[in-house]
Amino acid sequence: MRPPSVPLVANVTATPLTNPHDIRASLIDQVTMTVRWRESMACMAADGVKLFCELGSGKVLTRLVKRSAPEAAGVAIGTAADIDAALAQLRQS
Repeated sequence: MRPPSVPLVANVTATPLTNPHDIRASLIDQVTMTVRWRESMACMAADGVKLFCELGSGKVLTRLVKRSAPEAAGVAIGTAADIDAALAQLRQS
């Protein structure tokens, strides 16, 4: 595993990680520990994230973005057509 090009926010610590060893350890913790959704969203919003993309079927997390980071937008990507909509939103921001 190589260091990521952007920090990964671990949802068990709600902190950005760049060290591959720390990322690996946090993945193990995610299976057994409580997810800190609001804190993770606040961390990313404070770092300037304005658009959150949910990959997969459903829109549960996309709706939660509005509650956790009201100044940000969320988009659900479940189909190839959804990718075009997400790209259009990225171009606007």
